[in-house]
Formats: sequence, structure tokens, C-alpha cells
Amino acid sequence: QTRSPQGSVDCPNLEFEYGDSDGHGAELAELYSYTEEPELSANRRCFEEDFHAQVQGKRWLELDRAQQKTYVMRLLDGLEVVNRDKRLRVARAILYLAQGAFGDCDNEGDVLYWSRHNSFLLYQLGTFTAFLELLNMEIDNSQACSSALRKPAISLADSTELRVLLSVMYLMVENIRVEQEQDPPEWRTCRETFRTELSFPVHSEEPFALLLFTMVTKFCSGHAPHFPMKKVLLLLWKVLLFTLGGFEALQAMKVRKREALGLPPLPEDSIEVMRSMRAASPPTYSIELVEQQQQQQQQQQQKRGHRSRRPLMKQDSLDIYNERDPFKNDDAGADEEDNDDVDSGIEGELDPMEREAIVPAMPAQRPPIERVSFPKGLPWAPKVRQKDIEHFLEASRNKFIGFTLGQDTETLIGLPRPIHESVKTLKQHKYVSISDVQIKNEEELEKCPMSLGEEEVQETPCEVLYRAMLYNLPQYMIALLKILLAAAPTSKAKTDSINILADVLPEEMPITVLQSMKLGIDVNRHKEIIVKSISASLLLLLKHLKLNHIYQFEYVSQHLVFANCIPLILKFFNQNIMSYITAKNSISVLDYPHRTVCDLPELTAESLEAGDNNQFCWRNLFSCINLLRILNKLTKWKHSRTMMLVVFKSAPILKRALKVKQAMMQLYVLKLLKIQTKYLGRQWRKSNMKTMSAIYQKVRHRMNDDWAYGNDIDARPWDFQAEECTLRANIEAFNSRRYDKPQDSEFAPVDNCLQSVLGQRLELPKDFRYSYELWLEREVFSQPIHWEELLHY
Repeated sequence: QTRSPQGSVDCPNLEFEYGDSDGHGAELAELYSYTEEPELSANRRCFEEDFHAQVQGKRWLELDRAQQKTYVMRLLDGLEVVNRDKRLRVARAILYLAQGAFGDCDNEGDVLYWSRHNSFLLYQLGTFTAFLELLNMEIDNSQACSSALRKPAISLADSTELRVLLSVMYLMVENIRVEQEQDPPEWRTCRETFRTELSFPVHSEEPFALLLFTMVTKFCSGHAPHFPMKKVLLLLWKVLLFTLGGFEALQAMKVRKREALGLPPLPEDSIEVMRSMRAASPPTYSIELVEQQQQQQQQQQQKRGHRSRRPLMKQDSLDIYNERDPFKNDDAGADEEDNDDVDSGIEGELDPMEREAIVPAMPAQRPPIERVSFPKGLPWAPKVRQKDIEHFLEASRNKFIGFTLGQDTETLIGLPRPIHESVKTLKQHKYVSISDVQIKNEEELEKCPMSLGEEEVQETPCEVLYRAMLYNLPQYMIALLKILLAAAPTSKAKTDSINILADVLPEEMPITVLQSMKLGIDVNRHKEIIVKSISASLLLLLKHLKLNHIYQFEYVSQHLVFANCIPLILKFFNQNIMSYITAKNSISVLDYPHRTVCDLPELTAESLEAGDNNQFCWRNLFSCINLLRILNKLTKWKHSRTMMLVVFKSAPILKRALKVKQAMMQLYVLKLLKIQTKYLGRQWRKSNMKTMSAIYQKVRHRMNDDWAYGNDIDARPWDFQAEECTLRANIEAFNSRRYDKPQDSEFAPVDNCLQSVLGQRLELPKDFRYSYELWLEREVFSQPIHWEELLHY
């Protein structure tokens, strides 16, 4: 283990499996803040008072299905009353059922089982629709909004009704969304019906996700500061995940769409490839490099008198310094504990000249070392774009013939045999993406709108959502990024920033040290959950929109870039990322459902400070990977945005993130470093050979992509603003053609039959009748008509 500049210790390999979400219990637990803990007993009390008045001598679990249905229907009738307090008590009783009727359960498994069972029962009886109506009422409740605006400090009490409604809806969505093998057919049917209900405007004029987006913008505009944002964002994320589909569903959709378009199958399943990859040790930093150079100078002086001393420490799978076998790990010197002070500096990047001086000093004999099996070759199949083949042929023709043939990639006359072989190899690895096909179709529709006819647009959940979001989409993206900025651990409290702690702060502030520590943990956890839900929602939107239509994806991407998403994510990573990933902002004994069935042990300051025994925080690592993936989506093939990464000095920030030894996170960091390598200069590449080696090993290769050098045509300083303007014009043309429906279109059908036109009855306005004679005199009699010219044409 080596010391990092922050004084921490290098992270061990993290056993983290990336997925759509965390475990079912963990996702339900994150809905509640620790300050809401007393409300669990309030929900139970409301239920039991009503239940025991209606059902004598039985528990909820002992009722048969018909009796449970009857009782729930009676509860739903109670939601129709005018009195707000009575409505709230009934809503709390329903929330208790959705929470699993934990008063009758003995362990956490029973609570989770009955929570799912009750959620399906509640959905079948129309509870979600009833709560949707109540939610609309609460959103439009101007009295609550004005009351919250007048208060100097907003607390949990200001959002009680909204929190109860959103909690019931979240529990129903999450419980019904998660599939289990033992689910009966009735539940599977329910799941599909519910997915359709949420995806399409069934109960209202818009999909449910749009209502939640509207809540987010209303909160950010300052009109409703009491909205419980964490619950809204969690529900929004789960609704998007449920209606659009997770990452595996997305991969399956991509395969089907490629098949429908007649494209060859994908070269590999990216999810499986990433799961099989393993992490590599991180490179060193500039602070360590200074020490390293000093140590190397000392070693060179010592070598003159002690040539036999071996100055090379253990290197890991990132090093490719052994010329004979570039993929072999150099594990020499692993047993030299006494050399730690001298050797630790050479763990990182080495100058090629220094390497030549050091390598001969290595001994010929090495003890056998156990190696982890690693697949031979690179993990990704190389890809080549049509544009790459065109650029290659253009350069070759200019060199050998002296002129070019535009986009012709078939004519190879006059070119030498090796060029023929190169073109053949490039074409073998040519990859045509769905986006390429969509862009080509869009160009054809723009050129020939009449002959190609109207485009058939499939009504998918993604298409419906985009159409509904279209006109307010910039506001939605800005609102999400505002909240993300407020929740980021690197952001400082400012007077003009939005207050995202309205649904975590209690009415009475803590007075003891223990209460303060508990609230501090709760606030940090609250922010982490908000970051997790926003990052996951944005990534889902980007990935699904890209599959649905490339210009929908580009529209969202442009608004994220214009709203400073790139510097915001870089600011997020400009912290001790290892501390963030290993943060212990949770109190496991207070988590749902553990808290509902187990006695609470005495909490002490020491037990809170110790936290849990987990190696890392799942949600924080999940958030980091999501944000890196979003950054990759925004910058891929966009040279203007890649230059933003360079301008904002992202390379050292991203290099620090490589300290996290998790393969998937490292892959996305290396991708971001790869796209800007050509702009960083020779000195950076020279002093970061270890990172360059990692990029070569882990990231997909484009055959004639000159990423490691500055010779590529795309590395030249073109006017990058023009690139964004062209893209914006294409997006506007797409949105206008597909979604604008002008009243008087120039392509409207025209009636050319003289009899039918003359036979139409037209209602003339009154003022026209009054001034008809004047109009006739001015426009007809006073105007000379040259009949010979008219007849001539």
C-alpha cells in the first residue's frame, strides 16, 4: 500500500457490482430520513385505531384476501372527505400497509414480503389513482406555498401531507417494479398494466414523470420551497427506471433495433465485458513525482557505488515496460520491505531514459509468482466509422495520386497494394451505429419531405415522454443541475442557493452532541441520496433518448452543456474521492425495515462515529460512475466539449479518481482521459506513461484514431463554435419537422376542382359587406388589366 497526497491509504479492490439500483431493502430504506423515524409509529397508530374499530380480534395478516380488499376499499372512501386532518390519518393508515404492516411481523424478510403483497393489493384497488389526485391537489395548494414562503426556516412539518403521499407512491412503484421468480401471474399482469399507466397519459393529459419534473422546477423557482425534493427525485428516478427500462432492458432493445434496421449484431455485450474486467493500481500524482525525481537522483548517485542494488519496486497490471512481453506484470521486488522508502517513489510514471537505466539492473532470476488469469488480447473489439475510412482514403489519395474522390470508399485505382489491404481491414471492422442510420434518414426527410411522405413514429414510452417534456426541457435540466450543485459535497453554502434540506431538518434543532451528530449524518446521507437519484435519472434519460433518436439525445445534451453540467461534474470530482466513496453516513440500526422489527440499542457518539463495517458506500460509488458516464455521453465525438475538459484542467482531477480500484469506474475515467490526450501536449504524455498504458489496455481502440499523439485532423484548432451551431440547427430542424404542427401549412391539401370551390359557402365579415363597393372600385375597376400579357402566359 502507498500513501496518497491526501494522507489516506490506497484503496483495495472494491467488490462492487454495478446495476440499475441497490438491493430492494436498501432502496426502500433510503426513502426515509432518520428525522422521520417517529412518523413510523404515528402511521401504525393511525392504522390500528381504525382497524381495531372495524375488525374485532384479528390482525391484518390473519384476514383473507376478500376481507383485506373490503377494508382497503373502506379506507379509500375516507380519502374523499373534506377535512384535511381526517384525510391525513387515512393516508397514514394506507402508508402503514404499504410499509408492510410491520407491527404484525417478526423479522425484516416478513416486512419486505408484506410490503410487496400490500402494494399489489393497493394498486389493484385503485389506490395509486386516488393518491395521484391528492398529489395534484397538494401541488396546487397555494395556501401551503404562501405559508412556506413566509417562514424563515422550513422543516419537516411543512411537508407532512406531501411526504405521506409520495412515500405511498414510491413504495408502490418500487415494490411492483422489482420482479421476483415466485411472483404469481396476476402480479405480472399488474406490473405490465402499471407500467403502461405510468408511461402513457392515462389518468391525465401527460405522463406521470412530467408531473414530477414540474414539481422539481416549481421547487427550484422558489414558488414551493416546502416540496420534499429527495422523495420527489427518488420517485422520478424509479418511474423512469420502471417505464423506460433498466440497462439490461436497454441492451436488449438496442439488439432488437439493430436487427430491425438490418445492421450487423453488436460485437460484444458491453455489460458483460465490464463485469469481467478487473481494476488496476492507480498512477501517481505530481506531488509524488517531485519526490520521485529526487529519489531517482539519489539512486543514480548510489548506483555508482552499489550497482547490484535493485531500485525497481513492484509494479501492477498497468505497467507495460517489459519490452519482451508488453502485457506481463512486473512483480519484481515485492518482498523488499526494507526498501520501501526508496522504492515507493518509483511506483508511478517513469521517463523512458530513466527506464533504460533501471531495467538492466533487474535480476535475471525471479521467484514464481501466482498470477490472476486474464483473457488474452484486448477486452473490446476495435471499431471503425465510415468517416474514418473516408479520412484515410482522402489522405492516401492526396499522397499517391494528388486528388480526392469525396466520399467514394470503393474506388482504389492508383493506390498501392498495402493501402488496399488497409482499407479491407478497416471495412472488416466497420461499425454502423443506430445513430448513423437515424442521421441519414433525417437528412433524406429534410431533402425530400413530399416524396418520402410522413415519417412513422413509434409510440414508445420514451417518445411520449420526450414529446411531453420538449417545450420545457431546458427548465427541467437546469432545475436538476441546480439541485445537484446544492447537494454536491464540494459546494459551499451560499445565500442564493436553494434549500434542499426542507424534508430532513426537524422542527426543533438538536441540543445534545449525540443529536447533532445524528442530524449531521442524516443531512450528509440526504445529500448523497439526492446526488444518486439525479445522476441515475439523467443517465437513464440520455441513454434511452439516444436509442430512440439521436437528435433527442443531442437536444438534452446541449441543454446540459449550456447549463454548465461539465464543470459541475468536474467540481464534484475535485474532492478526496476516496473519502466520498468510503463515507459512512448511515446508521444501520435506524434503517427501514430493521428499525421496525428490532429494538433500538442505545446510540452513543462512539457508535455513530464508527459507522458500519462496509468497505465502501454503494450509493456513492454508483453516483460517481453515473456522473462519469454522463460526462462521457456529453463529450464523445464532440471536440468543442472535449476542449472544455482541457480548459477546466480535468486531467489531474480525473487522474485522482483512478485511485478508486473499481474496474468500471476506472474505465470511464480512462475514456475521458483518452479523448483529451492529444490536446494535453507531449510533456503530459511523457510523464503519464502509466496512464497511457492503462488506456491502451482498458479502452476500446479505433484503428486509425491517433489519440496518443497530436497529429490527428481533429486535434487542430478549428472553430469549435461552428460545430455546436451546426448541431443546434439540425436539432431544431428535427424538432420542428416532427413536433411542430403549424395551422396553415404550405403542404396542406388544395382543392383544384372549380365546381366545388365555387360551391363553397363563405361567411364574409360584416365590415367587408359595408365596404364592398369601395373595395370593388379600388381593387377591380381602378386597376388596369393587360389582357394580352395575361393571355400570352
